[in-house]
Amino acid sequence: MSEKHKEFKPSSWVIDNKIAAFVMTLILFVAGIQGYQSLPKESFPDISLPNIYVSVVYPGTSPKDMENLIVRPIEKECKSIAGVKKIKSNSLQDYCNVVVEFNSNVNIDVAKQKVKDAVDRAKTDLPKDLPKDPEIIDINFSDLPVMQVNISGDYDLNKLKKYADDAKEKLESMKEIKKVDIIGALEREIQINVDMLKMQSAQISMTDIMRAIQSENLTIPGGSVNMNGIRRSIKVTGEFKNAEQISNIVVQSINGSPIYLKNIAEVVDSFKEQESFARLDKKNVITLNIIKRKGENLIEASDKIVALMDEFQTKSWPKDLKVTLTGDQSEQTRMTLHDLINTIIIGFILVLLVLMFFMGPVNAFFVALSVPLSMCLAFLVMPAIGFSLNMIVLFSFLLALGIVVDDAIVVIENTHRIFANGKRSIVEAAKMAAGEVFLPVLSGTMTTLAPFFPLLFWQGVIGKFMFFLPVTLIVTLTASLLVAYLINPVFAVQFMKPHVENAPKKSLKSTYILFAITIVIGYMINFGMGNLAVVIFLSWLLNHLWLRHKLKKFQEVAWPKFQNKYRDLLVWCLHRPWKMLLSVVILFGVSIIMLVARNGGISFFPIADPNFVYVYTSLPVGTDQSMTDSVTKVIEEKVYKAISWPNPIVKSVITNVTVGVTDPQDEDQGNYPNKSKISVAFVEYGKRNGVSSQAYLDSIRMAIKGIPGAEITVAQEQGGPPVGKPVNIEITGDDYEQLVATSKELLRTLDSLKIEGVEELRSDLQDSKPQIVFDIDRERANREGISTYSIGNEIYLGVLGTDISKYRDIDDDYNIVIKYKDEQRYNVDMLRNLKIVYRDMSMGGMVRNVPLASFADVKYSDTYGVIKRKNQKRVVTISSNVLSGYNENEVVSDVQKALNNFSSPEEVSVKMTGSQEEQAETGAFLGWAMGTSLMLIIIILVLQFNSVSKPLIIISEIIFSIIGVFIGFSIFKMEFSIVMSGVGIIALAGIVVRNGILLVEFTDLLIAKGVPTFDAIVEAGKTRMTPVILTAAATMLGLIPLAVGLNMDFVTLFNTGNPHIYFGGDNTAFWGPLSWTMIFGLSFATFLTLILVPVMYLLTARIKNKVRKYTKKPLDMGVAAKRVEDLIEAEI
Repeated sequence: MSEKHKEFKPSSWVIDNKIAAFVMTLILFVAGIQGYQSLPKESFPDISLPNIYVSVVYPGTSPKDMENLIVRPIEKECKSIAGVKKIKSNSLQDYCNVVVEFNSNVNIDVAKQKVKDAVDRAKTDLPKDLPKDPEIIDINFSDLPVMQVNISGDYDLNKLKKYADDAKEKLESMKEIKKVDIIGALEREIQINVDMLKMQSAQISMTDIMRAIQSENLTIPGGSVNMNGIRRSIKVTGEFKNAEQISNIVVQSINGSPIYLKNIAEVVDSFKEQESFARLDKKNVITLNIIKRKGENLIEASDKIVALMDEFQTKSWPKDLKVTLTGDQSEQTRMTLHDLINTIIIGFILVLLVLMFFMGPVNAFFVALSVPLSMCLAFLVMPAIGFSLNMIVLFSFLLALGIVVDDAIVVIENTHRIFANGKRSIVEAAKMAAGEVFLPVLSGTMTTLAPFFPLLFWQGVIGKFMFFLPVTLIVTLTASLLVAYLINPVFAVQFMKPHVENAPKKSLKSTYILFAITIVIGYMINFGMGNLAVVIFLSWLLNHLWLRHKLKKFQEVAWPKFQNKYRDLLVWCLHRPWKMLLSVVILFGVSIIMLVARNGGISFFPIADPNFVYVYTSLPVGTDQSMTDSVTKVIEEKVYKAISWPNPIVKSVITNVTVGVTDPQDEDQGNYPNKSKISVAFVEYGKRNGVSSQAYLDSIRMAIKGIPGAEITVAQEQGGPPVGKPVNIEITGDDYEQLVATSKELLRTLDSLKIEGVEELRSDLQDSKPQIVFDIDRERANREGISTYSIGNEIYLGVLGTDISKYRDIDDDYNIVIKYKDEQRYNVDMLRNLKIVYRDMSMGGMVRNVPLASFADVKYSDTYGVIKRKNQKRVVTISSNVLSGYNENEVVSDVQKALNNFSSPEEVSVKMTGSQEEQAETGAFLGWAMGTSLMLIIIILVLQFNSVSKPLIIISEIIFSIIGVFIGFSIFKMEFSIVMSGVGIIALAGIVVRNGILLVEFTDLLIAKGVPTFDAIVEAGKTRMTPVILTAAATMLGLIPLAVGLNMDFVTLFNTGNPHIYFGGDNTAFWGPLSWTMIFGLSFATFLTLILVPVMYLLTARIKNKVRKYTKKPLDMGVAAKRVEDLIEAEI
């Protein structure tokens, strides 16, 4: 009577329908490749946070008035919006912004609409004469410059600006490009430079001139007339064609006398005062800052920009016009993708090699094939969920590399064991193998995925950034389960053959011919493909002539010996279970002590060598852009000396003044004439020949010290999501004078302590902005019949100037600007004697000229340059970077101790925020995620085993696997990253459990077959030893290339013979802590699976026996220890 075996019906179906399975596999492979090619490719995830930015321009308004008139009404309406996390604002001269930050689970479009509604409600309280409505935008990380086009040559700035405008128009027409900002160019405008003295003698005001221009420069529709059955439209055109026509405009004085504008003003077709400056490698350029649209392919956008510039240079622009492309973010993206893809290939080869030793080349190849097939399935899913191919997704594939093959290893290894070299038919063996391990593999996959499900609920910017990791892993590992049960069994049935000793040798002639044809076709495609075909042929030949015999010897002699040694060791441990358990517990305590005593420090996010070094300069508020440019030139020279320019590892040095001077990842991307930024770009890591760019960052920091009056910060690009500075102290309160005094005292106190590691503490308080106040004596002014508005408007039009109309030509529209002559509008004495022209109705309508000095005093004073608020309280921030070589957390701890000893008024709050705030939130979340993961794993295990003790045995693996992490980090004195190492520990939990399930499940299966418990434990350990070691080794080998930073280029290897091997790089710095966490943890967890799990299983069985004695239930008589020679060998 034949024994009935478990089967998994879908696996049995595909085994019986092999042709359909092979066709589906081919379709999956082709569709997956197409899906990969169509995916947008970026360096970092293209994420949007529900942070809404409201900006308002109100020329001529002081920061304090901006706060009272605009910021407070908007904040008042926004604070009542549901889901708001915090509200921040900045009030500056002429401008303010309010940033409304929502909880990250709020939809960004909903958030934007809610803020729009709130601003609409606030409009009733806003000034009625705002030049334009508040601008409301959402903040997106993709709204960063992806490339700069720098145009220079022996041409005047006007001609260069025309070339820049041509390029801007074409670039902005691309679907990938959101906008293009021009830096360093002159803006054309028609200037009406009024002579104040002539204007006053003619009894004309600035308002009279403005009205005259606006009433002439018009095109007015006049309806239509019916002429012979055809309706012709009528329009009146009076738009200016040139500056001379404007000069000849007649202006009526207040008493009705006409006068030509040219008699009281100079009208010139000129340029605005240069507001921004740009230099590349010490030469003046016009820079186009190109910003990509969200969701578009960065690499495609870059390729199109390069192609367009090439087209301009070859077809449209003169040959001597120099165009230089800098800051190409796609280079970093290409390098990141290139390195990660090559790392995946290296990992794949290492996994394939280790599988060959245990399963033979054919079985190993088809197990390893589950990696690309699982990825192809994932590539089909990713476009549907809006994913791009970025470094987080690619690392997820790398992390999945070793895990993906786990399911296939278990299925194929079990098939191989049951097949027993032909003792059963391969079809029967494949069906039995799939059915036997389906439940443990399913629960193993579920427990592996369980830790990643909580990560889906990670809030905040870091959660959005890391969201791609769990989703990619969940999709890929689910795909691997499908591949293991629907594709791998078919390959096993087709290609797993029994080895027959002394079998007649088959002719290999057809194989040689096939390889020869393949090699010829390869070389016809290209040299690299031909070389690849040759390598495959040589590998096959090596395996056929030599390797397969060595592998057979390993599998039949060496490995069985090792298994027997393991069995002896396991029996020895099972004879002293309590000692083994106690030893592990003690080792856990020792590992904690080791980590505390010897650690490489703790960081929030890993930091790599800089690819960019930014030098941010801030001069006192009110500094003119020309002065800022002059100071920046001095700093530039120091930077060039610090980097030993020209330098082969420095790609370019770009300087910006006014525009593009803030941190690219800051919410505030405004224009500031008192600020500048110098960007030093380094060549790719692999081309630096071992030279660290970190040394240049330190050198620049030392070089730029001692610039009087300038606040200078040196920083590198952020390697992850934007977080605050490591040292970031917020002083908040309502009384601004008290707030200012407290912040200054705190800054003096901290500076006096000279805390090591702090670069330079800087306050964002700006309380020395120079101003001139015309203090109106309202009683005297009213007695003369003059209003404050008429005085202010005259000064506003004359000094600040304003756009009063538009001048249009073929190319564009230009502003017509009215203002006093420069020598008059910058002369305070002349402004004080400015005569206000008006008609005094109390004196019979007499026209009078009254000097401003008769009813206004002029005072020189300082005021606040910016007033910042957070959650409706005024705030001053003191911040600093941490110097290289110092541990962030230790430096912050020293600063915190100083804050604890600082005495501040009760009305003022002093709090450490910035990256420390993010660290606390992240630490709390990761703790919750770990707890939730354990709970999910326990639920899965309890459902599977219908037991409490067995899940606890397996869960103990997770806790004790951290021993390996702690010991590894302490021995090698590695830096522990809160985010990356924390995620690594959580991911480790699911992988560790998987092997424990296989062991416990097989032990239960043996006991159910009647094998004594002690014998079953040993037999299960010996039988499952191979898949346990294989799965752990596959996962670790998949991560090792990234952990050690092994980089090589397979394309150049086959094309030129040069693999460009180097160690290190951004990917290693970023992902290294996570990789090492899992490698250290898995290596120790393998010992736990093979030794501690059997020990605890036996201890649990013995404890249950003692309980049974009291409850008088039948005892398990198979728990007694045995010698090796007394064990029963079971066959399943």
